[in-house]
Formats: sequence, C-alpha cells, structure tokens
Amino acid sequence: MGSGPRRIVCLSAETADVLYRLGAGDLIVGVSGYTTVPREARQKPIVSAFTTIRYDRIEALQPDIILGFSDLQAEALRVLGERGYPVLLTNQRTLQEIFDTMVTIGRIVSRGPEAEALVAGLQKDLDRVREASRGWARRPRVYFEEWGDPLITGIAWVGELIEAAGGEDVFPEIRPLRTAPQRVLRPEAVVERAPDIIIASWCGKKVKLEAIRSRPEWQGIPAVRYGRIYEIKSAYCLQPGPILITEGLPRFHAIFRSFAESAAGAELR
Repeated sequence: MGSGPRRIVCLSAETADVLYRLGAGDLIVGVSGYTTVPREARQKPIVSAFTTIRYDRIEALQPDIILGFSDLQAEALRVLGERGYPVLLTNQRTLQEIFDTMVTIGRIVSRGPEAEALVAGLQKDLDRVREASRGWARRPRVYFEEWGDPLITGIAWVGELIEAAGGEDVFPEIRPLRTAPQRVLRPEAVVERAPDIIIASWCGKKVKLEAIRSRPEWQGIPAVRYGRIYEIKSAYCLQPGPILITEGLPRFHAIFRSFAESAAGAELR
C-alpha cells in the first residue's frame, strides 16, 4: 500500500481507538455508532451500528480500506469486498490476539513501531496489576455475565482480565469457546459454581442489577447473598482494544481488591 491508506472506515469502536492512539485518527473518515473514545472520534460520520451497515454512506466516503471485527460482521465485509473495497476482518478473542491485532493495524497505516510501543505499555500495565494481587490471601471467585437472557458468560479476554485483576473465573473451561452461542449457560450452572462476585456487562444495554439480584434460584449464591453484584460499562470490557487495559482492568481490580481486603473476604465460604 505504499505509505498506507489515507481514508479508513472503522466498523467497530476499538479500531478507531487504536488508530487515534497511534496518531492516525486523521485517516478515519467513518465510524461505528458505538464509537465513544476518544471524544473527537464521535465527530466522524457514522456509517454503521454493529451489524447494521449503511453501505451507501460507506461508498460516499470512498474509503481506501474498511476495518471490521468479529464473525458477526463477516457478511458485511464480504459484501464490501465484492464491491471492490479492500477490507480487513479480525476476530480476536484473547488478550494476545488483541495485542497482535493492534500491531497489524499499526503496520497497515505505517505506524508499526508506534503500535509495538502501545502494546508494550499495555502489557506493562497488565503485569503491574497482576503483581499487585499476587499476595492476596484469597482471590474472589467471579462470574461475568455478558448477556442476561439467555445467560451468556464472558468471552476469552474477559476471563483473562479477571485473572490479571486478582480474581478467579468460575467458568474457565468455557473461555476458549469463540462464539456467544457456545457460552450460553443454565442458571443452575452459576449456582453450582457459587461465585463470590458477579460482574455484568450486557453488550450495548444497561444492566438491570435488580433483575440479577432477584433471580429466585440464585438467592443462595454468595455474590447475591452479600450484595456483591456490579456493572462495568460494556465499552470497558467488551471492546477488544486498549480500553480493556486502560479502563476495564482497573475497575475489575478495584472490585476484587475491596473483597480481598475486607474481613468478609477472609471469612466467607
């Protein structure tokens, strides 16, 4: 691509976040409606929701490349590819895949060294938080809820964030499964795992904490019994980009640290 593309459409929020952090925000000509950071990215023309794509708006912008994320956007990227546009679809699921994707995007816009420096800084932050919880006497057992009906537990990177922040993912065996339908749970399965903490982040929708708290079969779960149910904004834990580390990780860690430092954390269960 020579010096790289000059007109980029980002169909997912984290690609725009990465480009701005690499100093390439000026190359973006269109974004997803879910794009929230940085603030100036929200001034760009909106060309999509997540799975709803405005092809007419994209074509009017004459992009050099279109960046998308997840199998849910595969059909849209196929259509755009057939219309002659260069496209990149990534489907990262783990933190390492997320870091690798950042480097790939950096190389596409001729900012490979900057991308590698960004990843190195994020990995350093991850290691620092991981080290801060190493001496805890007891790590909380954590159930993460990505959706409430049906119950869907967290994608791989969320389980990794939980562990880095000082918790234990109560469904580690589900983490490698790459699609949401594979991560659907029976309510009884959560009861059996008896989490100390529940963190919910319903993708693109505000969590109804009272609805979780009042599930009849869950009344004996320690997290419910002792009121340890929390919401973290989906932008901070379900967008596979830098925001996971800069905003999501410290929020997980603060919740877990409070548990670890409390007398209840040492005595319950």
